[in-house]
Formats: sequence, structure tokens, C-alpha cells
Amino acid sequence: MKILVTGAAGSGTSTLAAAIAAKLQIASIEADDFLWEPTVPPYRVQREHGTRADLLLAAFNRHNDVVVAGSVMGWGKPVEDAFTLVVFLYVEKAIRIVRLREREVRRFGSADPAFLEWAAQYDDGPKSGRSLLMHRTWLATRACPVLELAGDLSVAQRVDAVWQKLTSLQPRDERKSPDSSHLPTGHSS
Repeated sequence: MKILVTGAAGSGTSTLAAAIAAKLQIASIEADDFLWEPTVPPYRVQREHGTRADLLLAAFNRHNDVVVAGSVMGWGKPVEDAFTLVVFLYVEKAIRIVRLREREVRRFGSADPAFLEWAAQYDDGPKSGRSLLMHRTWLATRACPVLELAGDLSVAQRVDAVWQKLTSLQPRDERKSPDSSHLPTGHSS
């Protein structure tokens, strides 16, 4: 089983991916770790498209069951169609920007104004790049089910919604009770 948790920066993809992975007792990885070259300071040099896709596919080979946090739009069909479920998070801009500012200060001591400006344009941003329009267009072409969670829901509420969706995807004879710590592995769409 491979789950993608995606959405705008600051929507909570990393937090939710880690929580889902903990509940299911599977690996959690960040798309950004494959997108960006390791640099100091971080997030300055993007990897080539083919390289990032190859690295993520290699991680999939190491982790049959995994939750990926972030965006993989434009990474190619082998990556984009590898998921059992895509979870799309939508949180209003004001909440996202506050979260991002706090996160950037916690991580780096200050928030980069250019990054916050880029993140703020998500809702009405350009038709290319990471924007709400591009995400919705991309989501409409997924081969697997897409679960959209909108609003500033708690992590527990989000995990419960994902659990319910995953349970509904299992054949009836493979379903475990809602008390189970994780679903059967190896399910594919």
C-alpha cells in the first residue's frame, strides 16, 4: 500500500503522513527529500526530474508499504500512478501562512519572505506550478481513489477519515476491525 498526502505548503501533509504511518506501522517519507539536493542552507537546488523519480521509485522498492508527504505532480506516471490512495488536504490561506511562518522560524530562525509569498499564491496562483488549480487538475487524473479533507481538522480527525477510506477499499473478507493497529499490507488499486 502506498499513500500520498498532498496539498499546499502548510496544509499539514508531513504531520498527517507521519500520523498515518504510525497508525499503520509503515514507513513515512517526504517528497521534498527526493525533490531537493542536500544543500546548506536547504531547498536551494532541485534535482532533475528523472533523478528524483528514480530515487523515489527506489524508496518504493525498499518500502512496499509507505506514506509519502508532499507533491509529486510532474514526476512521471510510474511515480504518480504508484499510489493506492491520494489524500488531498485543503486549509485556508491565512491558517497555512501562520503555520509556515512559525515552522520556518522554528527551523531556520526566520521566515523567508519570498517563500511565504510563493506559498500565499497557491489558491489563485498560476496555471503552472504548484497551485490549487494544478492540484485539482492533477487529482482528477489519478487512477486511484482521492480523499479530500478540507478545513482545519485535527490530526486525529484526519487519521480517522483516512482509516475509514482505507477500510472501505479493502475487500470485505480482508477488513479488520476499526480497533486494528493497521490494515493488511500489499493491497493495490
